[in-house]
This record gives sequence, structure tokens and C-alpha cells, in this order.
Amino acid sequence: MDIITTPRLTLRNFQIDDAADLFAYLSDPKVSCFLSLKLDHMDAAKAEAEKRSGSDDYIAVCLKETDRVIGDLFAIPEEDTYSVGWNFNPDFGGAGLASEAARALLQFLFAVKDARRLYAYVEDNNLPSQRLCERLGMRREGVFKEFISFTNDDDGNPIYENTMQYAILRKEWEANQTG
Repeated sequence: MDIITTPRLTLRNFQIDDAADLFAYLSDPKVSCFLSLKLDHMDAAKAEAEKRSGSDDYIAVCLKETDRVIGDLFAIPEEDTYSVGWNFNPDFGGAGLASEAARALLQFLFAVKDARRLYAYVEDNNLPSQRLCERLGMRREGVFKEFISFTNDDDGNPIYENTMQYAILRKEWEANQTG
């Protein structure tokens, strides 16, 4: 993918050397939808970094000054539509870095990749991601009741979560940028 820079960040493809930074936030995912990505040891982190380095779908979000990976974005193409999302190291929360990175990604997808529509799934208990979607100008399109399970209860039964879908069209994005 093309390297994207913002005032504080660089968005780029993953590199094998990113394993330790990836492990820092995927060894203990804070959001249940990322539990399937949990990394138990550095060898797993190295394998995940190598896998991601071969794909444009997963984007490393790095501090511009140090090139340290502080999170990742994804953009999965579906013709003229992309499924987008993000996962950040909580040690870097509260500074607007996720907003800065996601805004740059959305701009890239609309302007360079000619996306018509972007959407994101967000669990109903993930308030920071819901707020990020809203700051980006995405609208909530609906709620899928008991849509997916990432964990089980003590008896081994799945715990289903409600999932919201947020989306934005290119014409909405462009109107928000000029207005």
C-alpha cells in the first residue's frame, strides 16, 4: 500500500520487525472482537507480523518520530466498498491518535482507492470505537442482536454480543470535508 503520513503518524505495511510492538497490544486484547487475534508468545507475534507484512489489508499505525507500531487499521475490499476497523495499544489512548489514523485511512480509501462506501462493525459495549465512528462522520445503520460470540460463560455456552454497523458514503465524506 502507499505510505500515508499525518502530523504525528505513519501508516504503512507491516514488517516482520514489528512483532514486539504487535505483541504489546495483542498479548492481552482489551476488546472482545480481537480475542481471536490474541498472541500467547513472541513466536506467534513474529508469525502474525510476517503474515500481515504480505497483505495490504492490514496497516501498521506508527509514531512518525520512532516508527513504533501503536496499533493497526484494516480495510478489506469488497468491490467499491471496504470493511474498516482499528485496534490500538491502550497505552497510547486518549491522545487522538486513533482518530488521526482512521481519518487518514478513510481519506485514502475515498480519494485514492475510489471507494464508494465504507462500513465498520462495532460491539455495543465498545464505546470508544462507537465515538470514533461518529467523529469520522459515520452513521449508525443498525444493530444486529446477539450477532456474534467471542467468549463463553462458565458452562461453555457462547455469550452473544450485539453488534452495530456504522457506515459512510463517499458523498457524505466529501460533504463533511467541505462543510
